[in-house]
Amino acid sequence: MGFYSQVILPRLLDWSLSDPTLATYRQELLTDVTGEVLEIGFGTGLNLAYYPSHIHEITTVDVNPGMNTLAQKRIDDSGIKVQQLLLSGENLPMADNTFDSVVSTWTLCSIANVEQALQEVYRVLKPGGKFFFLEHGLSNKPNVQVWQNRLTPIQKILADGCHLNRNIQKLVEKSFNHVELKRFTPENFPDLMAHFYKGCATKKAI
Repeated sequence: MGFYSQVILPRLLDWSLSDPTLATYRQELLTDVTGEVLEIGFGTGLNLAYYPSHIHEITTVDVNPGMNTLAQKRIDDSGIKVQQLLLSGENLPMADNTFDSVVSTWTLCSIANVEQALQEVYRVLKPGGKFFFLEHGLSNKPNVQVWQNRLTPIQKILADGCHLNRNIQKLVEKSFNHVELKRFTPENFPDLMAHFYKGCATKKAI
């Protein structure tokens, strides 16, 4: 990773993803998180302020060391013990059936092998465990999809692998049989960049 990826991009993402509207969605998403928690794509720690009060410890993974540097102050202020692992969500070192909850916010867009990452999420969840996700992706408007497809090659360069045109619903449904989600674009946000998928997928109980 170069200077842009480790120094400039983390600050750009921290600024853009700190929007108050997005904070509301984070809080809604994390309300039902319980038990042993894994967060993939931890980034700069923006979710920490919105975990329920009973969550005292989480495990996180992120491939970008520049993100971890910015996250440290939020970790110190949160009261949550964070075990940070510098790695991708595509190959998790945890044993099968380890976590009650896995969290991903604005992360699935940029993982190179996203299908493998979702299989890993499923694997490390306990039976009956839940995957909480808030992502951006393919619009439901054909005219917007055209531009998402055209601009994704440029977006991948500018935003460290981020895809504008991933159908998050279909990707999650490949790994999980039970998926509840809402697709929407917030008012005054561009559908091109901010068609959101917010939901919860449950691993089959034994």
